Amino acid sequence: MAADELVEKLRGLHLNAPGDVWVDTVWELDFTDTEPLDSRIVEDITENGVEVFSKLYEKLLPFASEDQGTTESVWSVLKENNLSQNALVAILHHFVVLVRKKKATLMQREYALHAAGLYFLLLEIPGSVANKAFHPVLFEKCLDALRKSWPAEMDLSRKRKKDVGKSSQSDPKGRKRNKPVRREKPDMEDMFDEEDEEGGDQEDVYFTTHDILRIRNTIFVMLKNFLRLLSKFPMKEKPQCVVHCLQIFIELTRIEPAIGQMHFTESSNVSRMRSIPELAYHGLKMLCLPMHGEGDQTVRRVFHRILNVILMMGGEEGSTPTALAISQQVVNAKHHAVRFVSCIVEEMKDRALPILRILLQHICTKVVDKQEYRMHASQALVKLLQKLPSPEYASFIDWLYKYSQNTKIAYRAFALDVVIALLELPEREIDESVPQEHQKYLQHKFLIQVMIFGRCSDRAPTVRSRALTCLSQCLENKGNGALGSVQEMLQGNLTQLSSVVNSTENTNINPEAISNVHRKTGTLKTIEISSAEATSSDGKEVISMLRLRTGDEKTNVRKSALQVFMSILKFGVIPCTSEDLSTLQDRCRDPAVSVRKQALQSLTELLVAQPGNVMVQKAWLTGVVPEVIDTESSVQEKSLECLDQVILQHIKHFSKYRNDDSIQKLAWDLLALLTAECQELSRYLTKAFYIWAKQDKFSATFINNLISHTESEHSPAAWMILAKVAGCSPKLNYGKILETWEDICRHKNSDANNVTTGHVLSVIGHIAKHVPETTRDKLTEDIKTWLKNFHSSPEVISPAAEALYKLCQAQSDSIETCQVILDEVCGDVVSACEIRISDIVLKENGADQLDEEMLVRYLFTLGEVAQLCPSKVEKRVFLLVQSILASSINVNPAYNPVDGEDPPVTQPLSQFSGSAMPSVVRAHAFITLGKLCLQHDALAKKCIAALARELEVCEDVAIRNNVIIVMCDLCIRYTTMVDRYIPNIAVCLKDPEPFIRKQTLIMLTNLLQEEFIKWKGSLFFRFVSILVDPDPSIASFGEFCLVHLLLKRNPVMFSQHFIECIFHFNGYEKHEQYNKFSQTEREKRLFSLKGNANKEKRSKIYKFLLDHFTDEQRFDITTKISQNVLVCFVDGILSLDMEASDLLSDTFDVLSSKEIKLSAMRTKPGEEVAVEDDEMAMANVVIEAAQKKLISHVQKKNFIENVIPIITSLKGMLEQKKLPALQDLMNYLREMMQDYRNEIKDIFAADKQLAAEIEYDMRKYEEQLEREKEQENQITELNTDVANVPGTPQQSPRRSLASSPSVRTRSVPKSPAAARHPPVAVTPQNKRLVPSILFTSPKQGTLKTAGGKERRLSLSTIAILNSAKKAVECTQSQRSKSTGALIRSPSKGCTTPVKQVSFQSTQGQSSDRTDTGGGRAISTPDNTINNVTFGAGVSYISMNQTPSSLKGKEASQAEAKNVLYLMSPDKPTPRPAQWNVESPISRKCDPHQRRRTRSKTPLKPSN
Repeated sequence: MAADELVEKLRGLHLNAPGDVWVDTVWELDFTDTEPLDSRIVEDITENGVEVFSKLYEKLLPFASEDQGTTESVWSVLKENNLSQNALVAILHHFVVLVRKKKATLMQREYALHAAGLYFLLLEIPGSVANKAFHPVLFEKCLDALRKSWPAEMDLSRKRKKDVGKSSQSDPKGRKRNKPVRREKPDMEDMFDEEDEEGGDQEDVYFTTHDILRIRNTIFVMLKNFLRLLSKFPMKEKPQCVVHCLQIFIELTRIEPAIGQMHFTESSNVSRMRSIPELAYHGLKMLCLPMHGEGDQTVRRVFHRILNVILMMGGEEGSTPTALAISQQVVNAKHHAVRFVSCIVEEMKDRALPILRILLQHICTKVVDKQEYRMHASQALVKLLQKLPSPEYASFIDWLYKYSQNTKIAYRAFALDVVIALLELPEREIDESVPQEHQKYLQHKFLIQVMIFGRCSDRAPTVRSRALTCLSQCLENKGNGALGSVQEMLQGNLTQLSSVVNSTENTNINPEAISNVHRKTGTLKTIEISSAEATSSDGKEVISMLRLRTGDEKTNVRKSALQVFMSILKFGVIPCTSEDLSTLQDRCRDPAVSVRKQALQSLTELLVAQPGNVMVQKAWLTGVVPEVIDTESSVQEKSLECLDQVILQHIKHFSKYRNDDSIQKLAWDLLALLTAECQELSRYLTKAFYIWAKQDKFSATFINNLISHTESEHSPAAWMILAKVAGCSPKLNYGKILETWEDICRHKNSDANNVTTGHVLSVIGHIAKHVPETTRDKLTEDIKTWLKNFHSSPEVISPAAEALYKLCQAQSDSIETCQVILDEVCGDVVSACEIRISDIVLKENGADQLDEEMLVRYLFTLGEVAQLCPSKVEKRVFLLVQSILASSINVNPAYNPVDGEDPPVTQPLSQFSGSAMPSVVRAHAFITLGKLCLQHDALAKKCIAALARELEVCEDVAIRNNVIIVMCDLCIRYTTMVDRYIPNIAVCLKDPEPFIRKQTLIMLTNLLQEEFIKWKGSLFFRFVSILVDPDPSIASFGEFCLVHLLLKRNPVMFSQHFIECIFHFNGYEKHEQYNKFSQTEREKRLFSLKGNANKEKRSKIYKFLLDHFTDEQRFDITTKISQNVLVCFVDGILSLDMEASDLLSDTFDVLSSKEIKLSAMRTKPGEEVAVEDDEMAMANVVIEAAQKKLISHVQKKNFIENVIPIITSLKGMLEQKKLPALQDLMNYLREMMQDYRNEIKDIFAADKQLAAEIEYDMRKYEEQLEREKEQENQITELNTDVANVPGTPQQSPRRSLASSPSVRTRSVPKSPAAARHPPVAVTPQNKRLVPSILFTSPKQGTLKTAGGKERRLSLSTIAILNSAKKAVECTQSQRSKSTGALIRSPSKGCTTPVKQVSFQSTQGQSSDRTDTGGGRAISTPDNTINNVTFGAGVSYISMNQTPSSLKGKEASQAEAKNVLYLMSPDKPTPRPAQWNVESPISRKCDPHQRRRTRSKTPLKPSN
């Protein structure tokens, strides 16, 4: 019955319709390149939809069940009814491949899934393998149907394709889409894709939610059925099918979100599973059973495939995995994968541990190098690490430590993420099963002190920043014992701190283990890492490193270092010191906005943590308060936020104030500091209160709270805040203010209330317009009387004068009327000041009764009030002030005016000589004079020259400081008048007092910023000289002013003045254009940087300027230096002398410096730091390479056309003059040859002779440098001291090159013996005889020792002997016979190298036969070369040149008396050698001997 029903359903598939030919073709082609089924047959089969497949499945299922009720076989039923099983499989294949179309419809997808389910059911039926129903290709295509039937836009593991009809501009971010990876072997899907492209008229297929649900349910059912097949159908012998199953299951794990909690235990019931991912994980677990593979091979494959799920990556099979967009579904899939791996490890236990270790290693090496991906990967890795027992855990940490020192930046960064995740776990207890050397890996102390801190000085800034951030997180998380570990590290108790600084090149990962892993179907491999050595450190080095990191060149590193520093101080790991606080405080002025904001935040957190620390309070005020005027609005907002958080929010009513409330107490302590020690910072609060007033922060309640504190110990601070608030919100309750003023008037002589009085007067001035007229008149009279009686100090006089001005201004809206009132009120005060000063200056005994403090009050009051009523100031007042300014000593009144300036008619400061006024009085008098000059231009014109003179002759610091301030203020008011005296002010940049230098720097910077003065004359050179100031703080401040204040306003100022800097700082004045501005001898003396002693200072200035050039400016300056400097010497416009040599030395140093190179050319090959492995980093590398190539081409062209001709000409001139600058020119040439070593042939293509000459000179120059270095090292190693031995031959410490004219002339210190016996001069006549080492010949008898004692050898002698010994040994190793040179005196008339050598007998008789090859005398033994002979002439060893012989036997015998035979000091005396006399004729015929001799012929001189 069942068989009949089955046959009926099978006939519904029309198995006989396709014909045997089509069926056989499909099988013969292995289901790969088949023709589709006839469309009419397909229509007949699908007439009733999927019902034909589902009905057939129902009838076929009982035959696959073990408890089937019939004993009939499907295979026999098919044969009995003449139904071909091959036709059945072929037809199912046709429907399965329909889903491989990218535009497959809903019905085609359902047909494919049902057909695949039928095929799996056939395989489940017993006898399927025997009847050859199984085919691996069809099996894999049926598996693919489970994946491909799911719409691509719903699949997380695949990239979404853009909709047809939409342009690329539809992407909101305008990003380019990655091209799909091209596969080598096209399959059926590719063919379907081509068909789809050809049929472009087809419309896109869209699925409704109901359609997608239908597909999902069909996949769910088919997957369940396939799992049933896996439980019965072993695939142990089909490893490729197993791999494909793994791939499909892994992709199905992310096809939809999992429903509920997944359970991966063996007892899991498939019927109870409700999601596709749950079924997929169950399938993965079933594949790990022994029936599907031996050993742990399948587990390796599972872990390999699941790696991408953990790393949140996806992609097509065979392509490089790409990162998926992080969503909740992707993150959940990662969590499920981690739990699945944990479950497998728990079940397999020890067998899975090696595979788990490999998985962990691959997580480390393949994680996506983006912060969010690294975080998720590190969390997954740490969860899996918990499954490892302690020995395996310690072993992996050992591997991780080596991994953290790899050359790849991404590896080192990810290691830090793992360490942070590990520190969140409880520390493992010490386990005896762990080897002793691995015990340290179980402790958190190792992770913090070694792995994190060791990366704080990493080469890569991203790693340094990440390490510092991790260290900060450790300190913030108190539960992991980080505080104790860091404290131990800082206290120096650490026995071995493995802080490997910049040791990123010591460890490497085996590239073979990780290459192309994603492209292979093989299993995971262990990643081997070599070990690295560790170094040690202590607490001081840790703090020094942290301070260094706060000044790092990279913004993120500085920012992270601030967090660490704050945490260390915040938790009291080390006590706060002024140096540590200044580190945080200085970063509030950092160039980077983010660092400034972080510094503000760090200081605020530290202050809140330690509210009672006065040093922290002062550091916070100094760092935070000035930032309210920052140029960046976000920094201003951050500063205001900190001020509001710490001060403003905690000003409560006095009745609610409690001393035990540390936050309230902190607010008033800070305000108290602002009114006392940090009073200069209170002026910044004006801006803050102005902004807060716009934000309506000052309510009536807030003001009443402030007033409630005016009668408490917080009175000065409360009045200061009221003065600031009144300026922004002047509508106050002035009753309390008037009461306070009346109380102050009743205590006129009380100086203790000066600060409070000043704030009260400020408040009165702000409320002047809001008080009644009678009250205003009374206040005006009170303040005028207060000023006339001189009851207050200068700190109060200014706010009193300001209040008086505002009270008078409030009486009238007309400016004229207001000025009349001011003249009336303030004129009385000016008269009172005039009377008081006259009583002291004009009376005979006035100076004897001088009250210094009162006189200062008179002068200060006069200066303040005189500005309000200039018409009431008479000439008599001017003279009184000038009389006080007269110098206390007799100063030469002669004044040298500026060129073109007529001498002033009067000299105000010198007409009253011999004044006995104290310096304090004179200093205040200068300020008063300046205020008077601001309102009287005639007085200013008369006094300005005297003020400039005062800067030169005055010795008092306060006076010079006040004069600078006055002259700079006058420059703002009378710019043209004071402009000519700017050089006088600039001279103060070299003042002996650092305070004056810094004050001058500040004032000039302000004038330049506001463009009251220009970079004219010597000003720029005076300004940049501050860069080499002996005080580092002033030099640093000068750099800040130049770069961050002035260069931004004038970006070309450095490049405009650079060439003239070279002339000016060398003091070179012969050029017709440069360094021609006027300067006095005093200025030249003060600012001189001439000479070798100042070469380093000049170099520092040049490099600083070049470092802030743009690439365009660097390119231009190279050409300008060649055209404007070097050409002048080549063309003879400027003479080549020693003064010019110094100038040229600086010029060539500049051209050789790395700062002048374009930014793209600075990095040399092999110096590139490894970049991060992401697309953006790789794109940047490609762009930089292209830029470098283009720039190199342009610069090469410029070098060929403009530089090379000039350099070569100048080189010849310097060689003729023998100037020291030649060596700097050669250094420049060598640097250029290194930069353009690949373009040398192109550069010198037009002049090969020039190329050969330069190449030869450069080679000789290199050889000279090497010889000098070798000789210096040799002399340093020798400790024999015979400097005072008479007759010691003197050797030059520098070796000479006879053939190279490019040897720089140097002076050589001489010993007394050398002074008596000077070395032989190298002249054109004897130059050919000079070897590589120049020897001097002593007179007869100077080498003898007294008393027969052994003579000590000098350093030079030992050097000669060692050189001779090396030469001889080298010669002996190459020659079978030794050859000696006959030592004779050189012929004076010989000017060319001697090629023919005459051989002489011992009797001095000349032979008629000569040998062009040269050699030894016939009678000379061949093995006595070790006995080195120094003759009376210039001696050299193993040379083939022999001087002409002496005439006569007497001369020969006389010469023999002067010969000294020396033994080699480190060789035994040789045995007597046998004579080997050989005729020169035989040697002449020996070609080998001739070649050997010719090879030793020295090079001819180039000239």
